[in-house]
Amino acid sequence: MEKLIEAITSVNSAINGVVWGPVMLVLLVGTGAYLTIRTGCIQATKFGYIWRRTFGSLFKKSGKSSKGTKNLTAFEAVSTALASTVGTGNIAGVTGAIFAGGPGAVFWMWVAAFFGMFTKFSEIVLAVKYRQVDKNGVHYGGPMYYIEKGLGMKWLAVLFALLAGLASFGIGNIAQGAEISSSLQNLFGISGLAAGIILAVIVAVVILGGAKRIGQFASYLVPFMAIFYIIAGVAIIILRITDVPAAFATIFRSAFSMEAVGGGIFGYAMMVAMRQGFARGVFSNEAGLGSAPIAHAASDTKDPVEQGMWGVFEVFVDTIIICTITAMAVILSGVLEAGSTDVFGGNGAAAAAAFNAILPGSIGGIVLQISLLLFSLTTILGWSYYGECCWRYLSHGSKAVNLLYKLVFIAVCVVGATGSGALMWDISDTLNGMMAIPNLIALLLMSGTVIKITRDYFKNPLHR
Repeated sequence: MEKLIEAITSVNSAINGVVWGPVMLVLLVGTGAYLTIRTGCIQATKFGYIWRRTFGSLFKKSGKSSKGTKNLTAFEAVSTALASTVGTGNIAGVTGAIFAGGPGAVFWMWVAAFFGMFTKFSEIVLAVKYRQVDKNGVHYGGPMYYIEKGLGMKWLAVLFALLAGLASFGIGNIAQGAEISSSLQNLFGISGLAAGIILAVIVAVVILGGAKRIGQFASYLVPFMAIFYIIAGVAIIILRITDVPAAFATIFRSAFSMEAVGGGIFGYAMMVAMRQGFARGVFSNEAGLGSAPIAHAASDTKDPVEQGMWGVFEVFVDTIIICTITAMAVILSGVLEAGSTDVFGGNGAAAAAAFNAILPGSIGGIVLQISLLLFSLTTILGWSYYGECCWRYLSHGSKAVNLLYKLVFIAVCVVGATGSGALMWDISDTLNGMMAIPNLIALLLMSGTVIKITRDYFKNPLHR
């Protein structure tokens, strides 16, 4: 058995190196860059309009409530999507990227996010255009539907759904359960088994209520957890405000460093920073992976572009705001002088050390543990819906398969919380990256559709 596990680990490691390697990362960012150029860089030129149509709509009564409707509001849909994207990667992942690639990784993370805004916009536009409606008037969709309906490539749609459906158990469940268990143990001394049971009960109450309940739950919890973390980040910046200009200077200088690290080739430092930044930016906001469009397809928004703008908002919040807060805490705290996160016992522990170094008392560690707890919980809920939609597609809407998936998903929560499944995490990381391949193929082949829909929308004088 040990030899079999070693063989699986070795094969998975090799595949992962390709899936999350330089070529794939360039393709992910390059797709966003291509689409951005073709449509006139609307995430920048139309940013004010997009901000008013998204964030501005939150202050209107019609944008908050969906009582009495069968579908999600635009905000509930983006909350569900943010629930899955805002996770441990925003804290532990960003910290690891900076230690591995230097402060310059932050700049390339921003670059990935900038182009990722339009990648996610495009995914959502296609998801809304090709979404389906069941006999009860409920919307559903995602990459598997626009790949099948828009491209006529059923096999590619099945491949995407299968990879995403499997990944929902790993990255969307087991890995997050381990983080929740760790946080509950650190905060309250709760055992892994007890944490798993508590988590399973909470997840069951929410996901057995269907997409509507997941969306409503996320619409309340996601804003709270984001504001909680942002307030902590603002406090850190204020406490070290005199060091902020130097921190930004370090980021830009490191991003274009042409040093030869460790006797390596000239410019190697810049290449490492770029790879780490791209990888963390893409992994964090999931632009191009094809997950978030599944949530957005369930919205009650009629116009694809109207919902697509929430994708721009989503990436901005996830990466430009939340990931940057983590990055600034790490750079301003001085923990980078330790040289490696191993000194602290891991990426998450290094992030906690950064917060503790700036915030008074032990409040920094508490903030990190609570944030990790909330981020992980919402990620589980968001991915439960993604997995449900994928298995429904594969089973042609079988109610029995739907219920079985939910029951297995709930049970797996206990597995993750008890510390099992390290290999499952690695495999799911690979599956998560592989999801992007069929989705990127669809985005590139259907780019003309996205461009036409976008240009037609902004030709309307009311949309300028």
